[in-house]
Amino acid sequence: KGIRGFDADLALEAMIASAMRDEPGLNAYRDKGYISSEDQSESVSKTLEYAYDDWCIAQLANGLLDRPNKTAAQNARYSGTRSEFMARSRNWRNLLDPTTGFFRARRNGGMLSPFDPYEVNFNFTEANAWQYSQFPPQNFYILSAERKSYSIDPVAMLDSLFAARTNTSGREQADITGLIGQYAHGNEPSHHMAYLYTDLGKPKRTRELVHRIMTEQYHDAPDGLSGNEDCGQMSAWYVMSALGLYQVCPGKPE
Repeated sequence: KGIRGFDADLALEAMIASAMRDEPGLNAYRDKGYISSEDQSESVSKTLEYAYDDWCIAQLANGLLDRPNKTAAQNARYSGTRSEFMARSRNWRNLLDPTTGFFRARRNGGMLSPFDPYEVNFNFTEANAWQYSQFPPQNFYILSAERKSYSIDPVAMLDSLFAARTNTSGREQADITGLIGQYAHGNEPSHHMAYLYTDLGKPKRTRELVHRIMTEQYHDAPDGLSGNEDCGQMSAWYVMSALGLYQVCPGKPE
């Protein structure tokens, strides 16, 4: 975003330090390329979100390459960091199920069964498999290509998300609100999904859904938001959508 006036080298060092912490989930993530359900709770969400975080680290390292006054040794370090974390940013592939197209929890190396995409459980953070089905934002085109290679139509899968029944199974989760099918506008993991139709060549569908969400899920009343405001996220979605702009992947200026 062009923000300057801070020590970028120190910021990168801090980002790498937090990504390399000695902590059960991260240790498994680095060793296996994913977090298994026996390693830590919310294993699917954490694997997918760590992969996005790793992509962000790679972007900063890439931005520091060949800057004025950088030495050859510094540039070599930035290049190595970029390569390492770009590779890690594709770890989401290790949880993608070729038979269903969903991201699924693993246990003892295999996919955890039985599988119900409507089930709210401790493998996801405030969500179910439907509501994490359209991660990762940094690699959405690659995800779509992967699904096509499994004979799963990405547009049809997105259509199914918005057309699915609204009730969930499993544990109670108060954060899953503002449902259109299994799209949950009341919680952040769903917020980019209506915009994905544009990336799939269906901008008219994006316009229809965004208009519907703005019209039906925002009101000037005490209960005028369909979910937790969470640092302004619900309002920010409305403001950006009213402007006709939405950044599906923060860190990628599109």
